[in-house]
Amino acid sequence: MKVLFRIVSCLLFASMAWAAERPNVLFIAVDDLRPELACYGKSYIKSPNIDRIAKAGIRFNHAYCQQAVCSPSRSSLMTGTRPDTTRVWDLVTHFRQALPDVVTLGQHFKQNGYFVQGMGKIYHGGYDDPVTWSVPWQTPKAVMYALPENVALNQRRLEGEPDGTPAERKGGRKQDRSAQGAPSSNRDTRGPAFEGADVPDNTFQDGKVAELAVSTLRDLSGKKEPFFLAVGFIKPHLPFVAPKKYWNLYDPSRIQLAPNKFRPTDAPDYAIVPGGEMRAYHGIPEGSIPDDLARQLKHGYYAAVSYMDAQVGKVLDELDRLGLRKNTIVVLWGDHGWKLGEHDAWCKHTACENDTNAPLLLSVPGMKNAGAGTDALVEFVDIYPTLCELAGLPLPAHLEGTSFKPLLEDPGRPWKTAAFSQYPRNPGQTKAGALMGYSMRTSRYRFTVWVGREDHSKVEAVELYDHQADPQENTNIARQPAQAERVKSLMEQWRRGWQGARPGAAATAAAR
Repeated sequence: MKVLFRIVSCLLFASMAWAAERPNVLFIAVDDLRPELACYGKSYIKSPNIDRIAKAGIRFNHAYCQQAVCSPSRSSLMTGTRPDTTRVWDLVTHFRQALPDVVTLGQHFKQNGYFVQGMGKIYHGGYDDPVTWSVPWQTPKAVMYALPENVALNQRRLEGEPDGTPAERKGGRKQDRSAQGAPSSNRDTRGPAFEGADVPDNTFQDGKVAELAVSTLRDLSGKKEPFFLAVGFIKPHLPFVAPKKYWNLYDPSRIQLAPNKFRPTDAPDYAIVPGGEMRAYHGIPEGSIPDDLARQLKHGYYAAVSYMDAQVGKVLDELDRLGLRKNTIVVLWGDHGWKLGEHDAWCKHTACENDTNAPLLLSVPGMKNAGAGTDALVEFVDIYPTLCELAGLPLPAHLEGTSFKPLLEDPGRPWKTAAFSQYPRNPGQTKAGALMGYSMRTSRYRFTVWVGREDHSKVEAVELYDHQADPQENTNIARQPAQAERVKSLMEQWRRGWQGARPGAAATAAAR
């Protein structure tokens, strides 16, 4: 009996020691954040706290979301599967409809002994997934605007979060079609697109979320089990609202407008949409946005980025103060990119570089290449397996991404040959009916194939952009005779899909 007691005691002690050694995870999600940050070489942006994560970790220069709109991107990342598996291509579908038993990222950590808590925008607004969390997810209530005149204007709009909630899009109300890049059915029903009032940070949601995260970290620091804390910030999502002090960080006369205020040459007209989401805000005209207004919008976006960055800083400061940083993985990601006038368009809702390329930063305690960057192609669907591997957790069989942990050891090693994104177009947006644009980004090219939504063998259009000669994707060269062999080769690679682009996949195929 004494022997049995000693064995049980040893096993219990080993289990407790293993739990104590496992790293915590601080999982920071940011809405509509493009890789226009100081740590990405844009020194005019004031993002000192996000830069702290980059300095202590690794910066991914070529990280791509799987679909450039909130719910599809977040559903893909949190389930570790791609939009055609989640069946989430819009803002009105929950991934549990197609995947009722899928184990989400947070759920997997919870099942493996982690205390998992979420706050702010992790899943798309109005949709939660209770089994993901150890305790109910929460978001503090806050005003959208501070100035009374803007509050009054905004009272005309449908209630809910900026992209609209499921309740707004059902029950007889008009659906906000901006999720598909269509002109908004809520034209000019919201408040202004920007505001800079002299108010405290905690006037708005991100400030309150930061306060909640700080208090939660204090509670978690006393727990025996490791934690996975998901903190979601909504800025710089529209409207570009931030306290005045963040507007004051930028001189509007020095803000540069997009250099390519025109649609891509020889691209299908539905490849880039103008940004119906933006037109739902008061004072935004249809058609091309005048330069003076565009400069104000960019000023507001930059201010919102710096406001959000300051909230990230408060959470990092508390992590440091509590002595938790030395055993905490920190990952920050933007759910997709964003256009600020490029191609004479705004917002997301396309499969172009501006929309699919988003920031991804990862800091791991003790990593040897802290402060490095990598040009390796990675996808947001890879985040799930990477965090599992870093935490020593088994990988679920359903995952459709690849852990990029090896890049932490060698940022320059050969990696994926392509990253994949997609975006749908509805029948009213094309003459060919419902289409899906499947886009493949290689180290040099972006190759997009538009096919029938139901019949993928029916190719309606092809786009090819050479990032070596045309990094802004201004000219589609797919139909140029000189590119015929290139298009043929890329089409073959595109047909092999994400499975054929995994590290070592080409060598494995050649050896068969």
